[in-house]
Amino acid sequence: MRPESLDFLTRLLNTPTPSGEEHRGQRVWLDYVKPFAHGVETDTYGNAIATLNPKGSPKIMVEGHADEIAFQIQYIDDDGFIYFSGVGGHDPALARGQRVHIHGRNGPVLGVIGALAIHMQDRGKKAEIPELHELFIDIGAPSRKEAGERVAVGDLITYIVGWQQLNGDIYIARACDNRIGTFVAAETLRLCAKAGKKLKASVVAASAVGEENGLYGAHMIGYSVRPDAALVVDVGQATDIPVANRKRFGDTRLGQGPILSRGSVNHPVLIKRLEDVARKNKIAFQRGIDPRYSGTDADAIFLQRGGIATAAIGVPNRYMHTPVEAVHLQDLENLAEWLTAFILDLRPGETFKVKI
Repeated sequence: MRPESLDFLTRLLNTPTPSGEEHRGQRVWLDYVKPFAHGVETDTYGNAIATLNPKGSPKIMVEGHADEIAFQIQYIDDDGFIYFSGVGGHDPALARGQRVHIHGRNGPVLGVIGALAIHMQDRGKKAEIPELHELFIDIGAPSRKEAGERVAVGDLITYIVGWQQLNGDIYIARACDNRIGTFVAAETLRLCAKAGKKLKASVVAASAVGEENGLYGAHMIGYSVRPDAALVVDVGQATDIPVANRKRFGDTRLGQGPILSRGSVNHPVLIKRLEDVARKNKIAFQRGIDPRYSGTDADAIFLQRGGIATAAIGVPNRYMHTPVEAVHLQDLENLAEWLTAFILDLRPGETFKVKI
């Protein structure tokens, strides 16, 4: 990966962007895409949009969601310990003993999610997974009053885990889901801009808010952008680990290409067009299915304006919704190149419609 792109990806993933307060990560994203776009904008809730060749046709939106799962302060007890709820889907078993940042009004506050020492646990009793409301955060405050001077009910909380190289092109971070999707959207925009006059389509790169809580930003931009087709980039489950059931979840692996799914929201004409471009350009991809829904922003976008041709494309991701999500850089690069090749292959005015 070119150094400038890797630096952008590192800054993007290291910037806390919890669902509901995405502005920090959105600023990083906008600063990067601005030189490649004819215009950038944000809307009421902080969705970020960059447009290239606005008079071109068809209009293709490449979208990912910026937000990450988080926690939110619910209660502070008399001794200054903090209780919280989940923002997005969490595994409570992973939370104990983790370091966190509480994003307070005066900046981040360090805290730790407490855990009873093994020496004090009843070893004869089967260990139970705690409920989130049973966990607490210690910020070293001796009282509710002192804790309240540093944090407040409603403050959002994220794990303190940075972007690190695991080995080779495999990297880990707490929030690959889904700023790698917004990274691919940004890189696709950059590559399309680099193509110059070969580009006939209009390209809209979008970084949406609020996916983890209800696909909220996708509803907004699907309506306001009104693209002719939407390419939604999110993470997909990598099953190349010992504990994954491939008979149940399919066979998808890091480094073997992005995942193109069929079914439900995925427009069959658009899917076939993407497949043809991948074969033509010898771009590796993997297959998946979305038999009922995709679980991504595609579920909101395809319903807008009487129906928008939409495809949900996944980047293989191990350990989703944990502090150590793992992705392969080659999958990100391949996907940006694939989407760029698809956009450059489009004919002016081309449409996507199921023939009856």
